[in-house]
Amino acid sequence: MMGPVYVVTDAQAPLPVIDQIRAAAQGGASLIQIRDKTVSNADLAALIAAVLPMVTAQGARLIVNDRVDLAIRTGVHGLHIGQGDGDPAIIRARIGADMLLGLSVEAEDHLAHIPAGIDYLGVGPVRATPSKADHAPPIGFDGLARIIAGTSLPCYAIGGLKPDDAASVKAAGAIGMAVVSAVTRAADPQGATRALVNAWRQA
Repeated sequence: MMGPVYVVTDAQAPLPVIDQIRAAAQGGASLIQIRDKTVSNADLAALIAAVLPMVTAQGARLIVNDRVDLAIRTGVHGLHIGQGDGDPAIIRARIGADMLLGLSVEAEDHLAHIPAGIDYLGVGPVRATPSKADHAPPIGFDGLARIIAGTSLPCYAIGGLKPDDAASVKAAGAIGMAVVSAVTRAADPQGATRALVNAWRQA
């Protein structure tokens, strides 16, 4: 079962990525995605080796963004891909049946091209966000609800979300919130993760 809080790392944040992952796992995040387009495969593999046992022990799942070969080699729990990261059906065949496979969806027309084998969607950005400079136009909560209504897959909302948004995200039909800055740039990242979990429970 995938829980409601999904933390995506930010290589540009002041806090080292390894500490972001530790704080998110200890704060109760269910999914933690390592997103870094510039780090080498060797360095990323070393990071995964260092944190995977801890993440697993906390009951969370570690996801890698975009790097299929690395995901297979390191034995992470999942892989997340964007619209331009390759054919999802081919990627599913390569990673096997057991690994989680997530796909980013930024507009309703993306729903027409989702093959079997995708486990969840990351839908957004709900709002403009500084953590991803090249993001698609914000869809707002109405756009979020429309996209979610068009698919039977579980959806995480992403894009400028905070604890106060939990009720709106839940009302739109999402199973949870994916966040970057709300945790990675918080003064207390572990506490910020816990606040998101608590906000979802109370929404």
